[in-house]
Amino acid sequence: RGAGAAVRGEPRTVAKRGRKPAETEYGDVGAPSGSTSLVIVESPAKAKTIGKYLGRGYRVKATVGHIMDLPEKKLGIDVDNGFEPDLVPIPGKEKTIAELRDAAKDSREIFIATDPDREGEAIAQHVAGHVTRKNGAPVKRVLFHEITKDAVQRAIAQAGEIDEKKVEAQQARRVLDRLVGYKASPILWKTVKKGLSAGRVQTVALRLIVEREREIRAFRPVEYWTIEALLEKDRQRFTAKLHHVDGRKAEIGSETAAQKILSDLRGRKQFPVTDVKRRERRKNPAAPFTTSTLQQEAAKKLGFGSKRTMRVAQDLYEGIELGPDGQQGLITYMRTDSTRVAESAAGPAQEYLRTLFGREFVASGLQLYGKTGANAQDAHEAIRPTDPTRRPDAVKRYLKDDQFKLYELIWKRFMASQMTPAVFDTTTLDYELTPENAPDGAKGITSTYLFRSTGSVIKFQGFLALYKEAREAGESKALEDEQALPVVEKGERVPVVSITPSQHFTEPPPRFSEASLVKELERLGIGRPSTYASIISVLADRRYVLLEQRRFFPTELGESVEKVMVKQFPDIFNVGFTSEMEGELDKVEEGALGWQKVLKDFYKPFDKSLKSVQVEELIGEAYDLTKIADLRCPEDGGKLEPRGGFFGPFLACENHPKKCKYTRPISGERKKAELTEYKCHVCGAPMVKREGRSGAFLGCSTFPKCRGTRSMPTGVLCPKDGGELVERKSKKRGTSFYACANEDCDFVAWNKPVPEECPECHYLGAEVKFNKTRGEFRKCLKCGNEWDVAHKEEEVGAA
Repeated sequence: RGAGAAVRGEPRTVAKRGRKPAETEYGDVGAPSGSTSLVIVESPAKAKTIGKYLGRGYRVKATVGHIMDLPEKKLGIDVDNGFEPDLVPIPGKEKTIAELRDAAKDSREIFIATDPDREGEAIAQHVAGHVTRKNGAPVKRVLFHEITKDAVQRAIAQAGEIDEKKVEAQQARRVLDRLVGYKASPILWKTVKKGLSAGRVQTVALRLIVEREREIRAFRPVEYWTIEALLEKDRQRFTAKLHHVDGRKAEIGSETAAQKILSDLRGRKQFPVTDVKRRERRKNPAAPFTTSTLQQEAAKKLGFGSKRTMRVAQDLYEGIELGPDGQQGLITYMRTDSTRVAESAAGPAQEYLRTLFGREFVASGLQLYGKTGANAQDAHEAIRPTDPTRRPDAVKRYLKDDQFKLYELIWKRFMASQMTPAVFDTTTLDYELTPENAPDGAKGITSTYLFRSTGSVIKFQGFLALYKEAREAGESKALEDEQALPVVEKGERVPVVSITPSQHFTEPPPRFSEASLVKELERLGIGRPSTYASIISVLADRRYVLLEQRRFFPTELGESVEKVMVKQFPDIFNVGFTSEMEGELDKVEEGALGWQKVLKDFYKPFDKSLKSVQVEELIGEAYDLTKIADLRCPEDGGKLEPRGGFFGPFLACENHPKKCKYTRPISGERKKAELTEYKCHVCGAPMVKREGRSGAFLGCSTFPKCRGTRSMPTGVLCPKDGGELVERKSKKRGTSFYACANEDCDFVAWNKPVPEECPECHYLGAEVKFNKTRGEFRKCLKCGNEWDVAHKEEEVGAA
């Protein structure tokens, strides 16, 4: 079956005829049956933009992301049958699938225009599996990298077939991630804590952060000193640093050594200029953005986290309403690791730059660039504006603040890439102080000291007239940031204002910021640019890392997870292996390697590691067991030993369970159950909070005498009758939903309710909702009003 793995659970319901068009449908929705072509995309915003471009004769519907995936509650992979995945409809997507199938029946042609990457190709394959019918409308694959009228119409005219190899690469990645997550995570539950997760790429990213922290802890600072002279000529002050002593690089290890040099130089009122070097240097503009460099620059310049950057970029790509110009996609596809620029974009950009800056600021030829990065693919273009003549200030009134800032960044970076290099005059001045050239009256010196001044002056701005790259603390100075030097010639004597020593200490390697972590992931070939935001988000959401002062700190929990996973799977959660796996997935996409062979080669050593797990030994990696080495069982005096259980690691008597039943948490004596204000409906006793296989619940405090239980309250009241909303489990789907505690009430919410006030009707209760376009947002339980929420990781940034 290959990439077209069988899908099951197709919905039998059919959408009703004559229905009102859904929020995910645009275009010619009222046309007669069989007279329109159906275009299927991923997001409603994209559907809206494309629907306006295509107009009559086309209906555009959105899948709102993936419609099929592996089942939630089981592995869903037939390891013994070529790793075939068991793909099922994602809970809640049955209606979407039914609507797509119904719309397909009434269409003369079907164009699947999901995103032009592996995930988009997989969605296209899954959609095709539901809408393709014998003797039905032909199904074609459409690719466009920018959402403009010309690009969309051209893509429809050039529609082709689904790329099976790209689908296989996505399928291999999905199966790999499920195998690792599903089989490695339970080891964490037994050895560290219940509910933790491991990930093929996320754990390697965590390893980078933890290992950097260990480097910092092991670092021992070393004292050193520098000596700087402040000089002046023609009322212009500038600095010179001590560079060499007796022909060797100046290394001053103590204040005593620094004072000795100062004593030698005391009385020096002038520095003789013994060498002057001048040369012209050129600085080229940076290439247009890839996903990775956009995330890095947005972090440094705008303070955006990766997740925030990608959410805003998605808005710009899918289309913004620009008044009289209508819905317009402002940038090209934002998931790319290529810096390639199409001639059709570079030409108009240069022509427009000539009108803005003049011919001398525009590069002599089209700057088309190319791919970059350890595992870069060159199928896409760089991220650039779809229309180079659409200046940021011209569209500012139509954009939200974040949208404007990011569009301006993308526009300036791309336009600067088509401009000339900046030209600098750089100057190096050397001052050699020897016993022989000391002026009359100055104290003699015992060594030869070489001081050096370096500086640069912009001779021609070039691209810097439009754009300057951001720099993080610790990075070397840019040419344009160096000091300016006066005109000085060899043989002159420059007056000395002061000579000052400064104490320093060597510094450990810096902790990763979000920008530098993304840069390191790309350098090492770990993950894909499109996954960096989600990798970082998972690490933060799981509390494996904290972002403080825009730097990542591993938590104690994160370090425990890293120790256990690296100890048990040293070859899997390894930088080299993870990078090689990305390369193999690329080969699958290229047709040079079979997806099942990739999985087979991976699974054999992985399965061997799974079978060799020694739980007690791994608990020792996660916890300091020296503190409990001498502890004895309070019931029979036996030695307490670490054990792994479904709810996490614990200590048990060595005679457990045959002769002694004593157990306790590793962290200390078992805590008393937390009493709540709720009363048991069976016996009336207070209820306590407990943890079960399906999460938290309330149980009677007299257990086991009384076995009364109830679902955990949410703190939100039912908008129908005021009863409390409680979490329940769907027997059919196995998923959570939220219902009124009153049995006579039929109110149900499928998303988690939170006690947040609606800005429209002021009701204190909303659903937590999420989609690919908007990210997380809220929907009022009473009036249905929706509003966006700010995310902590989006606000903090990552510079």
